[in-house]
Amino acid sequence: MQFGIFTVGDVTVDPTTGVEPTENERIKAMVAIAKKAEDVGLDVFATGEHHNKPFVPSSPTTMLGYIAAQTKTLQLSTSTTLITTNDPVKIAEDFAMLQHLADGRVDLMLGRGNTGPVYPWFGKDIRQGIPLAIENYHLLHRLWTEEVVDWQGKFRTPLTSFTSTPRPLDGVAPFVWHGSIRSPEIAEQAAYYGDGFFANHIFWPKEHFQQLIGFYRERYEHYGHGTASQAIVGLGGQFFIRPKSQDAVSEFRPYFDNAPVYGHGPSLEEFTEDTPLTVGSPQQFVDKTLSFREHFGDYQRQLFLVDHAGLPLKTVLEQLDQLGEVLPQLRAGFAEGRPSDVPDAPTHASLVAARSAAVTEADTAEAEAISR
Repeated sequence: MQFGIFTVGDVTVDPTTGVEPTENERIKAMVAIAKKAEDVGLDVFATGEHHNKPFVPSSPTTMLGYIAAQTKTLQLSTSTTLITTNDPVKIAEDFAMLQHLADGRVDLMLGRGNTGPVYPWFGKDIRQGIPLAIENYHLLHRLWTEEVVDWQGKFRTPLTSFTSTPRPLDGVAPFVWHGSIRSPEIAEQAAYYGDGFFANHIFWPKEHFQQLIGFYRERYEHYGHGTASQAIVGLGGQFFIRPKSQDAVSEFRPYFDNAPVYGHGPSLEEFTEDTPLTVGSPQQFVDKTLSFREHFGDYQRQLFLVDHAGLPLKTVLEQLDQLGEVLPQLRAGFAEGRPSDVPDAPTHASLVAARSAAVTEADTAEAEAISR
């Protein structure tokens, strides 16, 4: 089970002080948060991709490459790579380059994003969002798995005898998660390729995502990648914790009430009741997070959104310290009773090992066939 954090990179006014960080301060803060994540024992840091204010992470691989040079064990990922408006060729090349620089500590999450105007800025039609996601990933997958690609599609110019460079490290592409909050077509796509499915269920009740994840698991098994319980699932989450729950609530309330994404809507109490958000004591956070397993089955990756809504860097780092303290409880709780056939989250090392085993098995089968 992997635990980590993700950021959307918003530049938001701190409602308690009226201070808004500069873009430079926010970018540097994201780097500090990633390094802190490794220090407290987390496994993953993921950044979003946005091309509009109030967000700053428009170039995820640039940021992740910078972080890679300052970390040793942290898995570097994205909480959205826009498969709809990015050229699949550029995604293939950028992430393969990052994979080499980070010695394989790289995967990515593909998504369509949440900002409509981005589509025309990059010459795309938002009404084609799902077809773009499906076709572009088909091409990306081929670019990483085939040495020479001939391609003709609907949404980009053809490719003739094209080789994406650099090639994936050790001949193994970065693992891909497909992120979605509402689209069964994306869950189907993830299942078809045997990829991971990430449900960032931080805004909606669990019942919606139980259906979506259940559908993905069924289709994963249908395509012969393993049993439904062996499908690769990731979940989002949010928290704000202090030793005393009343202190957590009083400190976080002004941030919640004024947050651009959910402020001025349901109350803090309603939101914590209906979504994964935990605002309270460390034990309340542990108990609620462990309950995700009851709702969605055993899964592989849990990411938390921590640095949002104008929270100052000092507070975010304190929250990561709190997360680090309860991390052993989370690991033990999710490990208890976990079936032995449920896989861990894929890493570069595990993917290389699986590829080597598959090659050996194929060679053995061929040799046996010849001997007959």
